[in-house]
Amino acid sequence: MIRFSGVSKRYATGQDALSRVDFHIDRGEMVFLTGHSGAGKSTLMKLIMLMERPTSGQVVVGGRNTERIRAKQIAHYRRDIGVVFQNHQLLFDRSVFDNIALPLQVAGFQNADIGRRVRAALDKVGLLHKERHNPITLSGGEQQRVGIARAVVNKPALVLADEPTGNLDPELSAEIMNLFRQFNELGMTLVIATHDIDLIERMNRRVLHLEQGRVVSGGGL
Repeated sequence: MIRFSGVSKRYATGQDALSRVDFHIDRGEMVFLTGHSGAGKSTLMKLIMLMERPTSGQVVVGGRNTERIRAKQIAHYRRDIGVVFQNHQLLFDRSVFDNIALPLQVAGFQNADIGRRVRAALDKVGLLHKERHNPITLSGGEQQRVGIARAVVNKPALVLADEPTGNLDPELSAEIMNLFRQFNELGMTLVIATHDIDLIERMNRRVLHLEQGRVVSGGGL
């Protein structure tokens, strides 16, 4: 599903964010990405999302060499990738339903199909009864579940989550991870960046550990 081969990323400042990174993640895997702040986790995620391009090496996602994806093709490429952010990035000028519907509207789905998909996603995260609420009225855990519903509403093959439990207490963090486990059991590939070592150990999944821009364990190559 994802393969990095000799991937390096150097920014214009001269900073080496990633250095000769090699790893692969199989379709249907759930993998945790760990490492200290500045280890390269965010850069790695951005390369998968095509928010950044590697300085050297090859990134293959879903069988596609991202080097061959042109700028005008990026939006279409991203339709098969769901993203969950630490701070939710919800829009407080519209309802829960409308927040989740947004990626479907951008993709050109019909209204009837949008309604069906949004309600199915809300049901999966246990918030069907709050579809007309404004997200600002929800708890932090509920807002994160809305963010997860938005990420999976298009039934993507791949979900990236960047510190999705960073602002939550341990009980809510466990609930969020259980949701991810359920989506993984449905066949989605998940890559989750987190510092929560205790939670990772309880999940019993592969851990890809970065230090100073290098994969030091869990690469699978």
